[in-house]
Amino acid sequence: QVQLVESGGGLVQAGGSLRLSCAASIRIFSSYGMGWFRQAPGKEREFVARINQSGGNTDYADSVKGRFTISRDNAKNTVYLQMDSLKPEDTAVYYCAGGFYTRRPDELYYWGQGTQVTVSS
Repeated sequence: QVQLVESGGGLVQAGGSLRLSCAASIRIFSSYGMGWFRQAPGKEREFVARINQSGGNTDYADSVKGRFTISRDNAKNTVYLQMDSLKPEDTAVYYCAGGFYTRRPDELYYWGQGTQVTVSS
């Protein structure tokens, strides 16, 4: 049974930082590309960041580029999302996902339950 469990969400003031973690119970974790997505109330789920299997390639949505950093530790089966200079528009439920190295949700096999991030102004 594959599980992805996110943690690290919470309430933070604008300009602050949070670090999300996603622990994966996936065999051969290093074989999977990993990504972070988010969904705000009344909006569709959107791509945030992705990282390839080795961690050598990353990609970001324009809205978070320069503020967010995705990384992974294959020895710990964990992917991270460091979020700095947070803005109220970053408020959403954040999901991690595993599959291909892709921006497309339909190419990701595994999804976590999500963690709420709320940024106050």
